[in-house]
Amino acid sequence: MPFYEKYTGRHRDDYATLDDLQKNFKLNVPADFNFAFDCLDAMADETPDALAMLWISNTGEERRFTFEDIRRESNRAARFFLNRGISKGDMIMLTMSRDWRYWPVLMGLHRIGAVAVPATYTLTAKDFVYRCDAASIKMILTTPRFGVLDAIKAARAECPSLQMVADFSDYDAEASACSDAPLERCTVASDMMLMAFSSGTTGYPKMVWHDYTYPLGHILTGCFWHRCESGGLHFTISDTGWLKSLWGKMYSQWLAGSAVFTYDFDRFSAADILEKLAKYKVTTFCAPPTMYRYFIKEDLKKYDFSALKHCATAGEALNPEVYRSWREGTGHKIYEGFGQTETTLCCWTGYPWVQPRLGSMGLPAPGYRMVVADENGHEVGAGVTGEICIRTDAAGGGKPVGMFSGYFRDEETTKKVWRDDLYHTGDTAYRDEMGFLWYVGRTDDVIKSSGYRIGPFEVESVLMEHPAVLECAVTGVPDAERGFAVKATVVLSAGYEGSPELTKELQNHVKKNTAPYKYPRIVEYADALPKTISGKIRRLEIREKDAGAAK
Repeated sequence: MPFYEKYTGRHRDDYATLDDLQKNFKLNVPADFNFAFDCLDAMADETPDALAMLWISNTGEERRFTFEDIRRESNRAARFFLNRGISKGDMIMLTMSRDWRYWPVLMGLHRIGAVAVPATYTLTAKDFVYRCDAASIKMILTTPRFGVLDAIKAARAECPSLQMVADFSDYDAEASACSDAPLERCTVASDMMLMAFSSGTTGYPKMVWHDYTYPLGHILTGCFWHRCESGGLHFTISDTGWLKSLWGKMYSQWLAGSAVFTYDFDRFSAADILEKLAKYKVTTFCAPPTMYRYFIKEDLKKYDFSALKHCATAGEALNPEVYRSWREGTGHKIYEGFGQTETTLCCWTGYPWVQPRLGSMGLPAPGYRMVVADENGHEVGAGVTGEICIRTDAAGGGKPVGMFSGYFRDEETTKKVWRDDLYHTGDTAYRDEMGFLWYVGRTDDVIKSSGYRIGPFEVESVLMEHPAVLECAVTGVPDAERGFAVKATVVLSAGYEGSPELTKELQNHVKKNTAPYKYPRIVEYADALPKTISGKIRRLEIREKDAGAAK
């Protein structure tokens, strides 16, 4: 049976209806749960030779790791850190790209109770200073690629807590000499296991901390939403510096019995990724909407997707045009999922008993009591836009398994977003008459123009249907008459050039396909959109630039 049944008591196909799943899905969480001991070790005992990961380097090297391989290497990793003086509660930053060592290293940190702090290899010296100071980072283990060591070196004088920096050559030399004998458990489920920095779309990244229950919360992610299965090969595109990698490259995929496919590429190439999907017979796949937008510009018909069974996306809302083009080119639907650094999977499309509604976020995940609320925290009716909130009162079952425990060293912000047993996500949506949620935008992104509240996502989705538009971001620009005017910043597809004629064409396209008052009165063409280091569009940066120009 799939390993996740040990913690749910049922196979995912045993639920007869959506109501059955929503009411009866339960997670059994042992008080001393630790994924490294309770899951990885058990998998290595039961299926030692089963494939855990197929890893492809940036130069094309292939390596296969069984569960026994990962267990053995993780015990060595644990002793590597112990020999370096690392102990329970110490903060260890990992800037490891998509290197295979990340998997045993993370499991090794779980074994000794040290706190893993994933960080992307694209950080600058300034980013390292902020993160090391904010989290009291004691050690960094990093890839030697991408100039990361140079950035750390430039930052180190301003990082008083940072005692050690090691790259892979240091790690390999020391870990290979360590014993792979098992260690004793030293944690309980409520201990801090992981601390992640948020994307920083509206300011400095927040420090989000999770306890050891976090992996079990992701059973819904890999086993239900990704539809991973025994003997499968799952590919989620994510740098290990983001929690999305843990959504799709480890915990729940292994719990479902699937191996993970990891490709440590230097630069994203849509054609390269599509070739890997076909060559290695990937069965389940997840990528952000940004990447799907590039995939559909390729000739999808020339790739062999016969092994592919299920596709998913998360990170931003998916434009309907991207969905349609991917389905036409591959024969597969894309199933959306919604969650945050602070949560696990909160909402998704793809329930087997319900026809998904194109463009919708889907329905709430079991265990998540999601409401759309007004500014006072009161639930609003169908069709009314409000903030997506999650109820966490004890009477209703309390905090969902895997949800964050707070912002590290920031009780004020924790209380600001999580008050009266209601967690405020900062995202807005409306609920239709069937209970489906429809994304509108971040609370700060909603445009108030001439008395209307305009969500950027709907306008962006319509613009994306036009062949000239590769990417776009819709924001509000200060306007004396309207309060704010709708502006579209557009990255054009190859072969198109910005012109007054094209601007008029795009404006008429929006007027024709959505409410006319939502059309962008201003269209600006750009070579690229400002994005966070996780790839999310920074509309805030566009707004700040326009506000400064208006002064």
